[in-house]
Amino acid sequence: MQPNQSAKFNTLRIAKKETAIFFTSPIAYLFIGAFVAVTLFIFFWGEAFFSRNIADVRPMFEWMPLLLIFLCSTLTMKLWSEERRSGTIEYVHTLSVPLWHFVVGKFLGCLALLSIAILITLPLPIMVSIIGELDWGPVISGYIAVLLLGSAYIAIGLAVSSRSDNQIVSLISACIIGGLFYFIGTSAITDFFSHQSAEFLRQLGTGSRFEDITRGVIDVRDLYYYISLTIVFLALNTYFLEKERWSNAEKKSNQKVSYHKQWQLITGLLCVNLLAANLWLGQLPQLRLDTTAGKQYSISEATEIYLAQLQEPMLIRGYFSQKTHPLLAPLVPQVKDLLQEYEVAAKGRLRVEFVDPQQYPELEEEANTKFGIKPMPFQVADRYQASIVSSYFNVLVQYGDEHKVLGFRDLIEVNARAESDIEVLLRNPEHDVTRAIKTVLQDYQSAGNLFDTVKQNLTFTGYISANDKLPDQLAEFKTTITKQLESVNQKSTDKFKVEFIEPEAGGGEIAQKIADEYGFQPMATSLFSDNAFYFYLTLSGDEQVIQIPLDDFSESSFERNLDAAIKRFATGFTKNVALVTPQTAPYGGYGMPQSTFNQLERMLGAELNVLNEDLSDGSISGEADILMLISPKSLDEKQLFAVDQFLMKGGTVIAATSPYNVNLTGSSLSMSSVNSGIENWLAHNGLTVENTLVMDASNAAFPIPVTRNVGGFQLQEMRMLDYPYFVDVRKGLNQDNLITSELPQLTMAWSSPITLDETKEGINFTPLITSSDKAWTSSSLDIMPKVNQVGETSYTAAGETKAHLMGVIAQGRFSSYFADKDSPLLVDETSKTALSEEASDDANAQAQSETALTEQTAQLDVSSVIKHAPDSARIILFSSNDFVQDQVLQFTGGISQTDYLNSLQLLVNSIDWSLEDRALMSIRSRGNFNRTLPPMEHSEQLFWEYGNYFLTFTLLAGIALWDRQRRKRKQRQYLTWLTQ
Repeated sequence: MQPNQSAKFNTLRIAKKETAIFFTSPIAYLFIGAFVAVTLFIFFWGEAFFSRNIADVRPMFEWMPLLLIFLCSTLTMKLWSEERRSGTIEYVHTLSVPLWHFVVGKFLGCLALLSIAILITLPLPIMVSIIGELDWGPVISGYIAVLLLGSAYIAIGLAVSSRSDNQIVSLISACIIGGLFYFIGTSAITDFFSHQSAEFLRQLGTGSRFEDITRGVIDVRDLYYYISLTIVFLALNTYFLEKERWSNAEKKSNQKVSYHKQWQLITGLLCVNLLAANLWLGQLPQLRLDTTAGKQYSISEATEIYLAQLQEPMLIRGYFSQKTHPLLAPLVPQVKDLLQEYEVAAKGRLRVEFVDPQQYPELEEEANTKFGIKPMPFQVADRYQASIVSSYFNVLVQYGDEHKVLGFRDLIEVNARAESDIEVLLRNPEHDVTRAIKTVLQDYQSAGNLFDTVKQNLTFTGYISANDKLPDQLAEFKTTITKQLESVNQKSTDKFKVEFIEPEAGGGEIAQKIADEYGFQPMATSLFSDNAFYFYLTLSGDEQVIQIPLDDFSESSFERNLDAAIKRFATGFTKNVALVTPQTAPYGGYGMPQSTFNQLERMLGAELNVLNEDLSDGSISGEADILMLISPKSLDEKQLFAVDQFLMKGGTVIAATSPYNVNLTGSSLSMSSVNSGIENWLAHNGLTVENTLVMDASNAAFPIPVTRNVGGFQLQEMRMLDYPYFVDVRKGLNQDNLITSELPQLTMAWSSPITLDETKEGINFTPLITSSDKAWTSSSLDIMPKVNQVGETSYTAAGETKAHLMGVIAQGRFSSYFADKDSPLLVDETSKTALSEEASDDANAQAQSETALTEQTAQLDVSSVIKHAPDSARIILFSSNDFVQDQVLQFTGGISQTDYLNSLQLLVNSIDWSLEDRALMSIRSRGNFNRTLPPMEHSEQLFWEYGNYFLTFTLLAGIALWDRQRRKRKQRQYLTWLTQ
C-alpha cells in the first residue's frame, strides 16, 4: 500500500471509529438534539420568524457563532482527555502510525457529526421556500459558513483537549479560546479603537467574517481564514501529542535535541505562515462569489454601462472618520469594498480615495467649503458615560466641475425591530453610488454641446402654412424660429436638418398625410374663425417623432422646448416628469397648500427632474418627458384637454386613480366618493375603473392598537390584523414586464377593479397587477377594521370570488376624447360680443369691458385638436388613489411603521420602463426589498412551526433507528465470522 493510501486508510478508519463511538453513547444524540432544539427555538421564538415576516433563514444563522462555541467544545472535551484518563493514550504513542492520522481522524469524526446536525435543519429553509420566495444563495453560503466555523471550533477543542486530562477543564478552556476569537471582532471590543484598528480586529473575529458569508458573499479571504485557523490548531494538536511521546531520556539526549527543535521550528513556521497569509490576502482585490439572486453585492452590467461613458477620470472619495457611531462602523468596510470594485470595473477611468478629514485639515477645509460636507454629531454611550462624537460618513463623486455628495442618510436604512433592537444596514449602495455617477455625468454633459451626446441624425420639420394664411404674430414667430434653427444647425456638426413644408400645397396631399399619421388638424384662433392654417413643429430621429409645443410664441420658449426635444434623443440627460398631485389645505387654513405624497416626490426627485405641473392653462410643459397623475380630483375640460393632447402627441400618462378617497385623520379612518374628472376619458380609451373596492383573502396585515385587560390594567399594544382591503399581490405580478417582474411583492391599498374594452381597435392591453382568485368586491364605504371581542378580524367573501385587474398598460393608436369637440382653449367670439354689449350700459363698466377685451385679445389663442395618437402613446393605470400616500406607506410598512417602498418602486419602474431607462431600474430592483411572507392564518403558521418540530425530531429518531440496525448487522457479521 502506498504511503498516501495508507494515511488515507488510517485516517478514515479512525474517523469511522470515532463516529461509531459517538453513536454508541448518548453523546451524538445529545449533541444533535441540543443543536436542533436551540436552532428551532431561536428561529421560531427568539427571532419570531412569522412576526418578522421575511422569507429568509437569517435568524437560524445569526446565533451560530455563539452556539457552536459551546456545542463544539462539548463535543471535543473528552476526545483526548478521556484517552489520557483511561490510559489508552500510551497505546496511541507506541503505534507506528503517525500521530497526525489520529488527529485528523478525530477531527473528521467530529465534523461528520456536525454535518449530520446541520443536515437535520434543512427542513427550515425548505419550509420557507414552500411558503415564500426564498433566495437559496445566502442559505447555501450560510451552511458553508457553519461548516467552516464549526471546523475551526472543533480544531480548537481538540487542541485544548490534548493538553488536559480533565474534561471540564477542556470544556471551559475551549469555550474561552473560542469566545475570544468571536468577541475580538464585536463592537464590544472594536468600539474602544480607531476605525482602522477596529477593522483589523473585525478581520480577526470569527463572528464578523461569518456574517459576511451568510449574507450571500463567499469571499476567498473569509474561507481561507477559517481553513488556516483549523489547520493551525490541528498542527498544534499534533505537536502537543508528539511532545508527549518524547521520553524524558530523549529530552535529555543531545541526539534528540535537534529533532525536537526541528519539530518546534516546523510547527511554528507552519502556524505563522498560515496566519500571515491572511494579511497578504487582505491586500489583494476581492476574489469572491456573489450567490444572491440578482447578484445584489456585485457590480452590475448597468453600472459598467455608465462607467464606460466616462471621457475623463472620475474621482470617488470616501470621507470616513476613525471614530464613528458603533452601528455605522461595520458598514464602512462594506462601502470601501464596493467602491474598490467600481475602480476595478472602470479600468482606469475612475480613482477611489479614502480619507479621514479630521486627520488632514486641508482636505477637511475643502470638504466643508467646496463640497458642503460637514461632520455629523452622533451620541455614543458605553458602560460609564455618554458623549457626542462628530464624525464623517460621506461619499463624494466628482466629474469635471460637477459633483454629488452622499451622506449617511442617503446610504443607510434603519430597521427598528423593537425599542432596543435597532438594525442599521446599507440600503442599496450600488444604486445610490451609480445614481450619483449618472447625475454628475448628466450635469457635465448638459454643460457642453447638446449634439455631443446625440448618436443619430435629427430632422426638424415645420408643417407651416404660407405667410398670407398665418396670423401676423405667427408669421413673425416663423421668422424668429428660422434664425434660431440656423444657429442650432451650425452647432450640430451636420446632425441637424431643417425643412419647412406647406401642408396645403399640392392639393392638400401633405395635409391628409399628417392628419392620418399624426392626427394634425387645421388650426384656428377662435371657434368661429374662417381663417384655418397649419403651424406644427416636429423633431424626428430614426424611429421617433416628437411634436414641439407652442407656448407664448417667444424666442426663449421655443429655444427651451427645442432643447427639451433634442435631449430626448440624447444620452446622459436627466428626464423630466410632470407630476400632478392634489394639494391639501394646511392645518388651520394658514400657510401654503401641502402635499400628502412627499415620499413619492422625494423618490422621483432623486433620479429625475420633477415638474409640479399646473393643468389649469390647458397644456403640459414642453420639457415634460412623461406625465404622472396621482389621485386626480375634479379635472375640468381644459385640464382634461391638456392630458388628452399630451397622450395624442405620443406621450405616456401614468395615472393612479379610483372612485374613492381615504381620509386619515388622527385615529379615524374613513372613505368618501370622489370625482377624478378623467373617468369618461379613461372609458373612451378602453379603461373603466369600477365603483367598488377589491377585497382579497390574500392580504397584508393592518396595524391597529388593541386594548387588553390584564389583571385589572388596561394595556394597549399594536396588533397586525387581517385586512382584505390591503391586497397582497405576488403571483399576480406580470413576470414578463420589467415594471413588475423584479418586485418581490406588492400591497395595493383600497384598489378598485379595472375593466378593459377589448373591442377598441389599435389598442393593446398588458395586465400588470392582478389579485388572487379568492378576491371579491365591496361598495361599502365603511373600511374600519372589524375587531371582535378577542381582538381578531373576520371577513367573509360576499358574492363571486375571482381575480381582479388593478394595474394595466394600454398602448396604441388612441383617438382623442375631443376629436368631435371644439378645443377648450379657443375663445368663443359670441362670449366676447356678449361681454361688450353688457358692459356698454355705463361708462365705468364700458371702460372695464374695453380693458378686459384688450387683455383677452392681446395674447393670440391658437389651438387645434390632435385627433389620434401615434403607436408609441401609452396609458399606465393603477386603480388606487392612496396606495402611495405618505400615511398609507407607513400603514403598509407594518407594525414597525417604516415606509413601504415597493409601491413607490412600482411607479419609478413605470417611468424608467416608459423612458426605456432600464439601467438604474435593474440595479434598484436588486436592492434590499425584503421578500416578505404571504399572508397566513394563525392555524397555518402553527402547522408549519409544529411540522418542523415533528420532522426534525423524526429525522433524529430515524438516525437512531438506522444506527441500531447498523450495529445489529455488525454484530451478526461478527458472530458469523466466529462460527466459521
